[in-house]
Amino acid sequence: MVSKMLSLTLTFMMVVHIHGYDHAFSSNHISRHDGHHHIVHHEHGHEHDYHSHPKYEFEYKVEDHHTGDIKSQHEHRDGDVVKGGYALHQPDGSVRHVEYHADDHSG
Repeated sequence: MVSKMLSLTLTFMMVVHIHGYDHAFSSNHISRHDGHHHIVHHEHGHEHDYHSHPKYEFEYKVEDHHTGDIKSQHEHRDGDVVKGGYALHQPDGSVRHVEYHADDHSG
């Protein structure tokens, strides 16, 4: 049984090597800068959970040249202001780039 598994593993490795598949690559990064939340008690038993000033950065990337799955995204938030963008490689070879921005004035 072990020899069959080893033989299958070696065969798979040879096929991958012969076809020249590159290794897929992905990464991400998240940085949070917000503080702790606190609960404020009001009259009549009502509670509100207020969070501190939201602030973060986010990055994500995938590169799999074998499947053609190549994409990335980044975003930055500081309070009510969010900025970011993403890129996506389409099947026809074109690359879609989208940048976005939102705040309490522009939505």
